[in-house]
Amino acid sequence: QVQVVESGGGLVQAGGSLSVSCVVSGSVFRLVAMGWYRQAPGKQRELVASVNSGGGTDYADSVKGRFTISRDFGNNAVHLQMNSLKFEDPAVYYCYAYLYTTPKGDWNQYWGQGTQVTVSS
Repeated sequence: QVQVVESGGGLVQAGGSLSVSCVVSGSVFRLVAMGWYRQAPGKQRELVASVNSGGGTDYADSVKGRFTISRDFGNNAVHLQMNSLKFEDPAVYYCYAYLYTTPKGDWNQYWGQGTQVTVSS
């Protein structure tokens, strides 16, 4: 089995900074990519940032220049540093991981339970 556990998040004032982290444990043979989605009430889940095993990153246009994703695949972890938080950033942030659990076969996607990010005035 694979477990994806997020930490961090919480409440921050607009313009402030917050970080969230994610660790994958269990039957992890090889990580392909990790990243974060977010979902605000009444909105669709959207990709925030991702990083692959080669170090390539991708960001939503709305967070470019403000958010930074970093990987620690040696520890099956990924971190998201969020700066200059805006009122449109509050959401539940979900970590995901694409990984292989065995040397052969296909990769699968696993999700965490989510962590809340709230921005106050």
